[in-house]
Amino acid sequence: MIIMEAKLFLRDPAGPIFAILLPLGLLLGLGSIPSFQEASAEMGGQRVIDTQLPGMMVILSVVTMALSALPAVLVAYRESCILRRLSTTPVPPVRLLIAQVVNNIGVAVLSTVLLIVLGHVTIGVPLPGNPLAFVGVFLLGTASLLGLGLLIAAVAPSVKSASGIGSLLMFPLLFVGGMWIPREMLPDLVRRIGDFLPLAPFAQALRDTWAGHAPQPLHLVVMAGTVLVTVTLAIRLFRWE
Repeated sequence: MIIMEAKLFLRDPAGPIFAILLPLGLLLGLGSIPSFQEASAEMGGQRVIDTQLPGMMVILSVVTMALSALPAVLVAYRESCILRRLSTTPVPPVRLLIAQVVNNIGVAVLSTVLLIVLGHVTIGVPLPGNPLAFVGVFLLGTASLLGLGLLIAAVAPSVKSASGIGSLLMFPLLFVGGMWIPREMLPDLVRRIGDFLPLAPFAQALRDTWAGHAPQPLHLVVMAGTVLVTVTLAIRLFRWE
């Protein structure tokens, strides 16, 4: 089922474009901006691109998959009665959810690896200074956002509403997470609010591990708590038909 879902994903050109090609294009585009190449006093004398761009691009690829692609596919399966028909076969419908989550994680990993390699080779973005912690944070943060996606799929009555809910969550989360404006430039209140939402801790923990530091315990707790709450609610609320 994982292989089948992967083939269906590749047949839809919008999936690979938004999940992989769009972040790569933004990486090269933003990396060519002179202001991103200059050292910034607010960033401790480092280039803006070295401190902000890695997390920004990684987050963007994961958010696109978790809040847009995943809910839309699952709700479309419900609308077309695929989930109901699966429930009458020996194959448990939950396997479809597992296959979707595995494929989304796989695409996010592929996109992230390409971003890291391309950023390092073309514009000199350094590699993660704490690679093991970076991988752990990446998997935990990805799980927290996929949990949100599963929760959207559980409550959305239609594909259009799933897309609307995903967009409604995506843009505020991207803002407080420092995707449009570096978090250091945001008001204190906005930064504090962002610390208790899943995206900002994910982004900051990625930057911390990228710089060779350990992630902050609060950020790990928020991401783990998001996984626990969203997955529990999604299991309780998910409708197969």
